[in-house]
Amino acid sequence: MASQFSWSILSRNLLLAYQSFGVVYGDLSTSPLYVYTNTFAGKMQKHQTEEVIFGAFSLIFWTFTLIPLIKYICIVLSADDNGEGGTFALYSLLCRHAKFSLLPNQQAADEELSAYKFGPSTQAISSSPLKRFLEKHRRLRTVLLLVVLFGACMVIGDGVLTPAISVLSAVSGLQVAENKLTNGEIVLLACVILVGLFALQHCGTHKVAFMFAPIVIIWLVTILSIGLYNIIHWNPKILRALSPHYIIKFFSQTGKDGWISLGGVLLSITGTEAMFADLGHFTALSIRLAFALAIYPCLVVQYMGQAAFLSKNPSSMSKSFYDSIPDRVFWPVCVIATLAAVVGSQAVITATFSIVKQCHALGCFPRVKVVHTSKHIYGQIYIPEINWILMVLTLAVTVGFRDTTFIGNAYGLACMTVMFITTFLMALVIIFVWQKSVILAACFLLFFWFIEGVYLSAALMKVPQGGWAPLVFSAVFLLIMYIWHYGIRKKYNFDLHNKVSLKWILGLGPSLGIVRVPGIGLVYSELATGVPAIFSHFVTNLPAFHKVLVFVCVKSVPVPYVPPEERFLIGRVCPRPYRMYRCIVRYGYKDIQRDDGNFENKLIQSIAEFIQMEAVEPQFSSSESPSLDGRMAVMSINPVQSSLSLIASEQDFISIDESIQSSRSLTLQSLRSAYDDENPQIRRRHVRFQLPSNPGMDPSVREELTDLVQAKEAGVAYIMGHSYVKARRSSSFLKKLAIDIGYSFLRKNCRGPAVALNIPHISLIEVGMIYYV
Repeated sequence: MASQFSWSILSRNLLLAYQSFGVVYGDLSTSPLYVYTNTFAGKMQKHQTEEVIFGAFSLIFWTFTLIPLIKYICIVLSADDNGEGGTFALYSLLCRHAKFSLLPNQQAADEELSAYKFGPSTQAISSSPLKRFLEKHRRLRTVLLLVVLFGACMVIGDGVLTPAISVLSAVSGLQVAENKLTNGEIVLLACVILVGLFALQHCGTHKVAFMFAPIVIIWLVTILSIGLYNIIHWNPKILRALSPHYIIKFFSQTGKDGWISLGGVLLSITGTEAMFADLGHFTALSIRLAFALAIYPCLVVQYMGQAAFLSKNPSSMSKSFYDSIPDRVFWPVCVIATLAAVVGSQAVITATFSIVKQCHALGCFPRVKVVHTSKHIYGQIYIPEINWILMVLTLAVTVGFRDTTFIGNAYGLACMTVMFITTFLMALVIIFVWQKSVILAACFLLFFWFIEGVYLSAALMKVPQGGWAPLVFSAVFLLIMYIWHYGIRKKYNFDLHNKVSLKWILGLGPSLGIVRVPGIGLVYSELATGVPAIFSHFVTNLPAFHKVLVFVCVKSVPVPYVPPEERFLIGRVCPRPYRMYRCIVRYGYKDIQRDDGNFENKLIQSIAEFIQMEAVEPQFSSSESPSLDGRMAVMSINPVQSSLSLIASEQDFISIDESIQSSRSLTLQSLRSAYDDENPQIRRRHVRFQLPSNPGMDPSVREELTDLVQAKEAGVAYIMGHSYVKARRSSSFLKKLAIDIGYSFLRKNCRGPAVALNIPHISLIEVGMIYYV
C-alpha cells in the first residue's frame, strides 16, 4: 500500500515536472542565445583568448550552481506559503508570523483561517527582541513593504524586457543565414512576433499550454546535442574549466573589464526567480526534478559547448550561438529557438499579470479588470490594461535599443535586483517563520548577498548603456503603487475616525426614526467594525430605509486562498429588533472574485444560519447587550440548498413577473428585464426561500427569519459611497500633490468599485462623500 502511494506521488510529480518545462523554464532555457554575446561586449573584445573564454564558462558554471541550484532549488523552494511562491508569498508569511502588515482592516478572526496557520507556531519567537523592534517602528514596516513593491516592480520590468531580448535574439539568427537582412528588418520582424504574442494573451495560456512543454523539451535536447557536438569537435579541454581556478585566471587577465562583464554572465541565471514565483501551479518536488534531471545538465553542457567553439573561433563572438550550430541543422534550430523564445516570454507575461493581481489585493495597485482564462487551472488570469501597457513598452524597448546587448544590460539589472530582494526576505523568513538562529540567517544573507552584490554592482555599472530602463519602469510603477496605497490608507483612516456612534443609532430606536420599507439594503464599506459615515447621510437625508440592513466589507487577508466555507464572517450590529447585520467577505491575495450571480443567495443563507446559531449557542444569545458590534461567526456556505433555517427552491428560467413580483413599479420590471437581456453571460439564479415547518423553533427566531425572507422577496439594493478624496488645506505640498493630483487621477482612470465587486448597476445606489484627509 505504501509503495503504491509513493508511486502515485512520484508519477504525479513527474507529470507536473513535464508541464513545468513550458511554464517555468522557458526563460531560463533560452539564455544561451545571448549570454556570451553580452559577456564579451565592449572592452572585453580585446580579451578573447582561450583562457579568458574558459574563465567565462567557469564563472557561468559556478554562478548557475550556487544561485539556481543551491539557493533556489535547495533552500528558497522550501519557503512556500500554502504551496504558493514568489516575493508576495514571503511577505505574506512574514505578516502572519509577525505584525508587519500594513493592511488596515485585519481582525483576530482572520487568524482562525486554516491557511493562516500554515508553518510553525509563532509562540516560540513571541519574545524575540528583533521582532518587537520591527513591530514597534511603523516606518520600518513601511520600508519592508516598499522593498517588496520594488521587487514586484522589477518583475513587471522583466515582463517588458524578457519578450524583447528573447524574441530579438531568436530572430537575429536569420541575419547569420541571410546576410542581406538589415538590422531594421530584423527589428521589424521581432516587433511583428511581439504584437502577435501580446494579441493572443486574451486566449489564456491553457489554450496553447499543451504545446509549450514539448517545445522546451525539444529545445533542451537540441542545445544538449549541439553542446556535446561542440565539446567533442572543437575543444574537449573545456572540461578543465569546471575548476574554479579558471575564475582567478579570468580576473587576473581582464581586471576591471572582467568585473563589468559580469553583467553579461548573470544573464545565464535570468528566469531563475520563475521557479519560485510559479510554484503555485506545481509542487516543489516537481520543479526540483525538472531542474536536476534536465535543465541543469542540458544548460551546463550547452554553455560548455559554446565556450569550446568560441575558444577556436573567437571572431564569432557577436553571433556565438548561431555560429556554433552545424550547418545541416541550422534552420530547424532557428525555428525551435524562435518558438522557445515565445514560450519563455509567455511565462513571464503571465507572471506579471499574477504580480499585478497580488499588488491589488494588498491595496497597492489601482483596480483593473481581471479575466479568469481557464475553468480548470485556477490562477491563470489575463489583465487587458496591463497587457497593452506591456506591449507598448516592449515595442518601445525593442525599437529604441535595437540591440540585445543594451536590452541585456537592462534585463540583467532587473533580474539581479529581484534575487537580491528575495535573499533579504528569505533571511527574515529563516528567523521569524522557520525560527532558526539569527546567526544562521546572517550567514545565508551575507554569503548570497556577497555573490549577488558583485553581480549587481557590475550591472549597475551598465546603467548608462541600457541599465536605466528597468530603474525608470520600476520608479514609475512604484510611484503609482505607493500613491494608491497611501490614498486608500488615508481614506480608510478617515472612515475609521468618523464612524457613526452606536449610541446614536440605539437612541433612534428600531425604526431608526424613519420608515423601514420592505427589502434588503447592502451597505458596502471598507470598515470591518463599526458603522460607516455614509449610513448617517441616508438616515438624516432620506425619509425611508430598508427593513433589513447588512453592512458588507470585502477585504483581503495575507493568505493565498480562503476556502469558500471560511469566506463569510457574519455578525449582528445593534439588538435583534433593529434587523442590522454585518457580513465580512474575505479573499486571499491569489483569490479571484468571480461573479457567479449567487452572492445574494449565499448572503441570505448565511445570515439565516447565523440567526439560528445565535439562538442555540450561549455566547451569541445575549441579544440585549447594547454593545453587539464586533461579535462575528464564520458561516460555512455550500451551494444554495435547504438547511435547518431555510428551505431553498431554485429555478433558472422563470418569468419576469415571478422573479420580481414584489417590485411595485412596471418601469423597474422593464429595466431589470433589459439589464438581464444585456448581460446574458451572467445567469443570476432565482432562489426562493421559505421557512421549514418546525414547531420547536423559537417565535422570535421565526419572526426574524420571516422578515429576512420577505425582505429578500421585496428586492436587494446595493449602497456604496462615491468618494472624493482631498487633502486638507493645512497639508504639505507633497501630500496635496499625492492626494489631489496623483490619487485623484488614478481613481478616475481605474475601474469603479461597483464594477470590481460585480454589483449589478440596476440595483446600485451611490452616495457622494468628500474625504478631507
